[in-house]
Amino acid sequence: MDSDPRYHRRAFVGLVLAGSGAYILWARAKPIGPTIPARVRISEFDATGKALGSREVETVSKSDDEWRRILPADSYSVTRHNDTELAFSGPYDHLYDAGIYRCICCGTALFASTAKYASGTGWPAFTEAVAKENVLESQDAEFGIRRTAVSCARCWAHLGHVFDDGPPPGGLRYCINSVALRFVAGGRN
Repeated sequence: MDSDPRYHRRAFVGLVLAGSGAYILWARAKPIGPTIPARVRISEFDATGKALGSREVETVSKSDDEWRRILPADSYSVTRHNDTELAFSGPYDHLYDAGIYRCICCGTALFASTAKYASGTGWPAFTEAVAKENVLESQDAEFGIRRTAVSCARCWAHLGHVFDDGPPPGGLRYCINSVALRFVAGGRN
């Protein structure tokens, strides 16, 4: 066995480089974020809030560059990178017209105007989603605060959060970023 320290250093450096290379290959092979299914079941609604039925549809999946190109900068930042718009800055905070609020990324119906109320928080607030299967809820512990994040079930766009401080009878407040939504006016409220 060779006792020359130069060989020990070379062996150590070689192991570190090999381990680093293996880690880089492993990290690149890992999917980033949750795995999005190829198809999901959603409920469809017309602009008046009338249910059109439930059906299985393909999920909408685009690269980060594609989302950046097709979305306004603020919508991209919120929906694709979980940011939050400034309170009282969104166009839908004080809108109470009859209609449906759809995902700005894929057009999936998310909230009906009949479920919207004035929460005073600076963001549009809803007592419920238009259909439970159209939104996903997941735990969010960003900034050390435990919350429930809300996303679109078809394209996984971040929408906002749901809290248990809403009005009766359900007691829920879906606190949603205006820039994550597209309002489609309808006939009844």
